[in-house]
Amino acid sequence: MTLFVDMDEVVADTYVAHLDLYYEEYGIQLSHEEYNGKEAWEAVPMEHASFMKDHAWQPGFFRDLKVIKDSQEIMEELNKKYELYIASAAMQFPNSLKEKSEWLDEFFPFIPWQRRILCGHKYILKGDILIDDRTYNLESFEGRSILFTSPHNVNTNGFERANSWKEIADKLL
Repeated sequence: MTLFVDMDEVVADTYVAHLDLYYEEYGIQLSHEEYNGKEAWEAVPMEHASFMKDHAWQPGFFRDLKVIKDSQEIMEELNKKYELYIASAAMQFPNSLKEKSEWLDEFFPFIPWQRRILCGHKYILKGDILIDDRTYNLESFEGRSILFTSPHNVNTNGFERANSWKEIADKLL
């Protein structure tokens, strides 16, 4: 069986990176209530939204992300059971292609470059399972779709959901 796993907000914590950079720049720590159910740029005052949107264009942003809890160990186990691929829309941000590849080399070295799909649209993916935090990627996938919980999608319904990597393990291992 073929399993595709997204990177941002699934194994790499871009959301927290945005919040951390916002705190560094403005000294404002957003509360869970302020950002839950929103994109990071929607949780800040309108005059700061472009600052939040610009992070992904900055060199180093995708290289310095934190790993989402338990993802490394569980992905290593999934890799033994499934034909495991990373599928990330890396083409959107020019720096992300190289940085995501380097990040995977460091944190997920058991996934070789041949099993990394750094693409544009994910509707091209054909396989059995897709784990992603974006519903627009899951909607067009013909296999089993699992929505990985991120602050921006907590109010989204209509998909099988996993709130953590432990829940992924329960579902797939």
